[in-house]
Amino acid sequence: MIQLEPREQMIEQQVRAWEVLDPRVLDILRAVPRERFVPPGQEFLAFADVDVPLPHGQHMLRPNVVGRALQALEPAERDRVLEVGAGSGFFTACLAKAAAHVRSLEIFPDLAELSRANLAAQGIRNVEVVVADAMREAPQGTFDVIAVTGSLPVYDRRFEQQLNVGGRLFVVVGEPPVMEARLVRRVSGEAWSTESLFETVIDPLINAPRPEPFRF
Repeated sequence: MIQLEPREQMIEQQVRAWEVLDPRVLDILRAVPRERFVPPGQEFLAFADVDVPLPHGQHMLRPNVVGRALQALEPAERDRVLEVGAGSGFFTACLAKAAAHVRSLEIFPDLAELSRANLAAQGIRNVEVVVADAMREAPQGTFDVIAVTGSLPVYDRRFEQQLNVGGRLFVVVGEPPVMEARLVRRVSGEAWSTESLFETVIDPLINAPRPEPFRF
């Protein structure tokens, strides 16, 4: 039996097994060295199906979630991308491999600096990482692709409003134990469509609104 190297094993057993079959997405996951984006000392977790911890109680998105999100968003060579939550920069790097430019917002200055350093080390230049709270200050401009890497306990329409017509938004909505990953498309100036993609659980976006507590 041929033993797959860890990256290919991740792609075959985690990503393809989760119905990510787009060759372009699989090639991106081969090209971006995930092990260079995990915190020092945790390289052994780079290809595992686990939540790799980052500072401030944050975690890297699992490889299968990254693959499904990329496949749904279909970033193209001319697309302008907004990412909300840079983390260590891995998903940022994957988006940058497919699109013209990525603007990534990160609320924690040290994580922003970490992602900048990781991206620079890989020679990825078409990315701007900005320290900002997307829930308190609206990003400037409109975008072809928006990826929100923290969950929204309550869906917030502010991000879909910043899509260009034809643009795509990836967002995870809800609270544990079950959250719903969605793809939202802007089909016209005043119309959007929503597709349910899969169930997952990821860290909530800092300062995202929470549901009103139930009162008797």
